[in-house]
Amino acid sequence: MKATDYGPIPGSAILGGVSGKKAIVMAANIRIATVARGIFKAAKDTDSAVFMELARSESDLKGGHTGMTPHDFSEKMRDAAQATRFDIWALHADHITVKTGDATEINQTKQLIDAQVQAGYTSFAIDASHLFNFEGKTVRQELEPNIIATTELARFITAKMNGKPFGLEVEVGEIGRKDGHGLVLTKPEEAVEFIKALNENDVYPQVLAIANGSTHGHTYDANGNVVEQLSIDIPQTRAIAQALRDNNIKVGIAQHGITGTPRDLINLHFPKGDIIKGNVGTFWQDVVFNTFKIYEPALYKNIQDWTLEKYRPLNPGKKDRQIFDGNCKQAIKEFKKEIYAVGPDTNHAIESMAYAESLVFFRAFSSYGTASLVRNALK
Repeated sequence: MKATDYGPIPGSAILGGVSGKKAIVMAANIRIATVARGIFKAAKDTDSAVFMELARSESDLKGGHTGMTPHDFSEKMRDAAQATRFDIWALHADHITVKTGDATEINQTKQLIDAQVQAGYTSFAIDASHLFNFEGKTVRQELEPNIIATTELARFITAKMNGKPFGLEVEVGEIGRKDGHGLVLTKPEEAVEFIKALNENDVYPQVLAIANGSTHGHTYDANGNVVEQLSIDIPQTRAIAQALRDNNIKVGIAQHGITGTPRDLINLHFPKGDIIKGNVGTFWQDVVFNTFKIYEPALYKNIQDWTLEKYRPLNPGKKDRQIFDGNCKQAIKEFKKEIYAVGPDTNHAIESMAYAESLVFFRAFSSYGTASLVRNALK
């Protein structure tokens, strides 16, 4: 692919290019494609590498929550990159989730991966963290179901990519899982054992997602009000990164669930360089819906009414705000035609908001200049 095509480059090239630097690459979860141009424009103006991603639940062979198949998502991101003439980005399949690990699910997952490869994806995140052997006597035994599924899917991706480089993210520790004591955190020995086992199987990821206290989406208080997310365990994250280094394992950490985390906290206290990829998802959905409140109030009300009518019965005792926030992503496919038919003023406002917020994220992540680092590495 020519650089002038402004198509995605391998995720491995980006992650390798920032390795050893005190920087985090933003991975933007684009449930509504209108924000993409603003993010790309900010990436270009700050010389920041970026990942554009959707999870399996959001973009599958039937379109997922967003109504975008892998082909649709790839096309929209390529159009946005071309329009802004930005070159250092990866097209990432986030959370290729496996929950049972049986043959049927694995085969369905391979069909999705095949479609993603055909659509030109350049980076993949296998999430088999739900597979955990609670009867295991050792760490290896506990992680064995995850290791087996991750290995099989990683080998499938390698075969389908047919020699082309790609980014690979894997996950140990289910994000947001709780037990009787609260959020379950990944232990350093689990991270080390997991990557060692994958390496023994000739699977070499560049980045590892861990459970370190974050949750996907918003965080709420007892009254259903959105509050800042302050639960990310930074000392535990540093300990995992140090354990990987001590075992000569060159794998960075992917920080999931950043929405709601104060950006001044990210800027001043996140262990940049230990964390090399930071996922920002629900935030961009909020940019669109908050803009709709002002620019498209009738559409916003229709989305709100549909969401509450459908999901109130399924969430007894929860406040409407929490029900809407937690389920409005389900309305994106339902209202896809209307969302993408809004006028140029609305789209301009969305792009402008996405641009401004991206500037702040790129600064908080210390990612200014990372695009040039990657360009130089590619040379």
